[in-house]
Amino acid sequence: MRKITLSQAVNEALAEEMRRDPTVFIIGEDVAEAGTPFKVLSGLVEEFGTQRVVDTPIAEPGFMGIAVGAAMTGTRPVVDLMFGDFLFLVMDQLCNQAAKTHYMSGGKLNVPLVLRTNMGATRRSAAQHSQSLHALVAHVPGLKIAMPSSAYEAKGLMKTAIRDNNPVVIFEDKLMYNDKAPVPEAEYLIPFGQANVLQEGVDITLIGTSSMVQVCQAAAEVLAKEGISAEVIDPRTIVPLDEETLLKSAKKTSRVIIVDEGHQSYGVTGEIASRINEKAFYHLDAPVLRLGAMDVPVPFSPALEDITVPTPERVADQARRLVRGELIHAA
Repeated sequence: MRKITLSQAVNEALAEEMRRDPTVFIIGEDVAEAGTPFKVLSGLVEEFGTQRVVDTPIAEPGFMGIAVGAAMTGTRPVVDLMFGDFLFLVMDQLCNQAAKTHYMSGGKLNVPLVLRTNMGATRRSAAQHSQSLHALVAHVPGLKIAMPSSAYEAKGLMKTAIRDNNPVVIFEDKLMYNDKAPVPEAEYLIPFGQANVLQEGVDITLIGTSSMVQVCQAAAEVLAKEGISAEVIDPRTIVPLDEETLLKSAKKTSRVIIVDEGHQSYGVTGEIASRINEKAFYHLDAPVLRLGAMDVPVPFSPALEDITVPTPERVADQARRLVRGELIHAA
């Protein structure tokens, strides 16, 4: 099977859906000729024109509001938000309008809108361009949240998101755009709410989101050399969350670590850990541990930035302690 980058996979997904459905269009800053700062959308304006790949002024609340209205009246906009950090600028349109319209209209109106943006630190982009804010919008009922961990996942989840009649936010890790993975040329979709068990194990479960899936896989390789069998799971979507798969794994291995690049406090790690503790408590041999980013603004200094996010070494160390029964909580 061919291998393509995550960037190419997203581009392909958008192009295929725009060819399939003339109501799909892209709107955002520098999406046309520039193809976004990360060049993810390069070439789309040449095929679909400026009526369907729409460059906007630097006015996030404005073009997000346009997209919400367009979605309510028969089209399927894909909003490109240049950095995930800019979510704060579109929160009213996204969380008070898009997320609530179906409910408040008694089911008469839908908002089939996709907001694609990014996340992730260690790119030396400083505190205002390095945040991972997926937990922020996951807290809002009415939104679906997808977090692709590879090129294969990115394409399948994007196509599913565009066809969904609900507003979907997709977070792509900035450092993964050039990562390659096998991606079929034939069409495929990845259902929301269906986790992917990448590796089966019996001693401990490692649950990772987005780029932290790779961190968990690297940690599992280290642990395997020590005779520790780790199960690695990618939830794919945190809303909806495939609780059944996560609980099944927790009951099997009796030990769980959740790894996420969002700030550890009040985040995704806490939510998943809570569900496992509540629904699989009597199957656990140790507390569910969480590894998230430090609760600090992301530093610009490389030496400081690199230690704020989970690493394979930290995950492997905590897993080792759990399996050995030391029960030391992750810092």
